[in-house]
Amino acid sequence: MKEYDVMIKETLQRKVTVEAKSRYEAEQMVTDAWNHQDYVLGAEDFTEVSFDTVEERECSMPKEKIKVLLIRPNAYPEKISIGTELEDLQKAVGGYIEVTYPFSEEVGLVMNEEGKLNGLSLNRALRSEDGDVYDVIAGDFLVVGLTDENFGSLTPEQMDKFEAMFHQPEMFVKMGRSVMAIPLTDDQVEQPSDSSVQEEVKKVPLNWEFGEETVSLNVADYAYGGGLHIGITSY
Repeated sequence: MKEYDVMIKETLQRKVTVEAKSRYEAEQMVTDAWNHQDYVLGAEDFTEVSFDTVEERECSMPKEKIKVLLIRPNAYPEKISIGTELEDLQKAVGGYIEVTYPFSEEVGLVMNEEGKLNGLSLNRALRSEDGDVYDVIAGDFLVVGLTDENFGSLTPEQMDKFEAMFHQPEMFVKMGRSVMAIPLTDDQVEQPSDSSVQEEVKKVPLNWEFGEETVSLNVADYAYGGGLHIGITSY
């Protein structure tokens, strides 16, 4: 389907009689009279009409939008509508995109390909079926549905499932080549900045033994499944 611009041209014509010394003077007299609206042409003066196509172009289709989850560091998931074009996805994650498919469901995670390299804030941990952390996503990412050819909207059931899975923001503590993932409390999520979060969090001392070394850390006291939930992954 295309769009066409068609010019409609109507011709109005009237013959008037004047007395003058020359053709030029006659035309000038009629011109002056027309400029003073002594002659106003109307429907009775219509003689012909023409239709001419002056431009054609492809129709601009409205952008398709899909319903997905946007996951930001230190924030709860947001249900948003977003376009499926590459630039829409890049804008959402702040750079080149990378897509992973870590779940059995027909969903994908769209993230910043260079999130870790560019030092973006660590966001959420990815866990195995046993609950072990095997990776951490850096920067904003999207949870999207999948179709045969492209990304699609999440179903209501998928929206609820992955909102619950990624609901609680997490903080991360580096320990050598490993990272601990610690869920934030609701009070922490509401804080305006990370610095104020750290000042008001209740601290719990933990001792970790690695071979012959013991490392002491203070981490947030957070009740998760009846106790403190901490994931450790090589990083």
